[in-house]
Amino acid sequence: MRYLLLLSLFLLTYNCKPSDEKKTNSKDFEIPKAVEDTKDKDDLSDISTKDFREFKVLDSKNLTKTEIWKTINPEMEDFKDADYSRLKPLILDQDIPTLQQQITDGKFNYQELVKFYLYRIREFDRENSLSLNSVIAINPNIIKQAYALDELIDYDSIHPIYGMPILLKDNINASGMPTTAGAVALKNNTTKDAFIVTQLKSKGALILGKANLSEWAYFFCGECPSGYSAIGGQTLNPYGRRIIDTGGSSSGSGVAVTANFCAAAIGSETSGSILSPASQNSTVGLKPTIGLVSRSGIVPISSTLDTAGPITKNVIDNAILLDALFGEDLSDSKSIYSLWESPFYYKDLNNATLNGKRFGAFKNLLEDPLYANAIAVLKQQGAEIVEIEPADIKLPGFLRLLNLDMKVDLVNYLKDYGNPYLEYKSIEDIMAFNRTDSLNSMPYGQKLFYGVSEDLSSALEFDALKGVLKTNGKRFFDDPMTAQNLDGILSVNNYHAGFAAVAEYPALTVPMGYTEEGVPKGLTFISSRLREKQILEWAYVYEQASKMRVAPKNYN
Repeated sequence: MRYLLLLSLFLLTYNCKPSDEKKTNSKDFEIPKAVEDTKDKDDLSDISTKDFREFKVLDSKNLTKTEIWKTINPEMEDFKDADYSRLKPLILDQDIPTLQQQITDGKFNYQELVKFYLYRIREFDRENSLSLNSVIAINPNIIKQAYALDELIDYDSIHPIYGMPILLKDNINASGMPTTAGAVALKNNTTKDAFIVTQLKSKGALILGKANLSEWAYFFCGECPSGYSAIGGQTLNPYGRRIIDTGGSSSGSGVAVTANFCAAAIGSETSGSILSPASQNSTVGLKPTIGLVSRSGIVPISSTLDTAGPITKNVIDNAILLDALFGEDLSDSKSIYSLWESPFYYKDLNNATLNGKRFGAFKNLLEDPLYANAIAVLKQQGAEIVEIEPADIKLPGFLRLLNLDMKVDLVNYLKDYGNPYLEYKSIEDIMAFNRTDSLNSMPYGQKLFYGVSEDLSSALEFDALKGVLKTNGKRFFDDPMTAQNLDGILSVNNYHAGFAAVAEYPALTVPMGYTEEGVPKGLTFISSRLREKQILEWAYVYEQASKMRVAPKNYN
């Protein structure tokens, strides 16, 4: 118990906010008076990971296993236990290139691959002693779509994501299933595909279903556990159900990937929401540069900071999934026109090297034996490590940025991408709906929604606030990288996610082992804008040299 209390304090210190250990004499970017005079919005504990042991809700009161499976079960009748046992050694924990090779060799087809994952979800995910509550919906047409891909396959021209069953965090629009953000208010929010879903489908990916999440991407209740939503119930970590936190808000995506419920998954991040669940569930999670991956058709928190990104079991799959996702979206104000075309991110990944690469390692983190061991592995692979002190740079008004963005961005989503029959015109309308049945809609309350509703700002003040945050976030990384001629910064889990968020820089976490209590941890690479390919290469070399990921033992 003493460890759990210490872990709670540790996570609260590091998750999304600048930690107390970052204290030097460096000066922050000067804060305009308009920002300085605002009420205190710098305490990010409400959106930080909480160490819960007692949950108000485990299984959803708004969704049953029967509801999830009633449409697809008849199409699973021909898939028997013997089929699962035959396929298990061929599919379980295999990377995407291996799966594709098995299919090319005729050992199974895409329809069987889909049925294998569906079998596992139905067997393990809900209403049993090992339940994880990670999947919130199944695509009712998935088996038919897989059969169609088996008929159309042309091995010489396909992208490696072709035929791979992908789960989407349930704040990403996809036809055939509602997009709920985990909220009862959006239970009937049937929509068209988000831009990134169109991107995936254009390359042949199969949308297997929707993953549970921290409701409203963890910007709703304030005093609630990661991974809880009113629709999906409480997501649990397979490395320690009800003991180890799932991380959030892409909780279901991280859990489903590590439990082998899909080939890969998509999460979304504002600050830490991919890095946290990926590291907590011993998976690889990438938060891209803002604008590399479209946000259109994704339930938002912040148009300034939001991004979608891949969560996978390994680095090669992460590169493949990013390669299928990226592309300019003219309807997204931050979308980036790329000078490169697919295949790009996974190309020649196996030729990557760390020779001559220079990384900054935070001195205080070297006390963590897993981090210290990861640093040693990087050195063995030819990397140069420079020990650095974290700068005393603050992120004033971070929570206000989220409040002020969400007030506008959620309304725009409902108008432009939500179901037209939804009657909500403001966040206050959703809050009013929740109050009509608070026990089922918001058992942990809606504290953060009140903050969004009450926060006000002039355009000038808001622009100043965003400018300070972006400048300070970039300085946190740019100053040591410039002074020491570094290629990147090495962190742990989502410890410095807040800085990467406001800097709009990419960050990738890869498994680096487990604590004595069995809690997974990730080594996190952070670098400057549009350096995803380099980050993937560094992580790939580390992953192949360290081989730290171990699948959760009760789900194999």
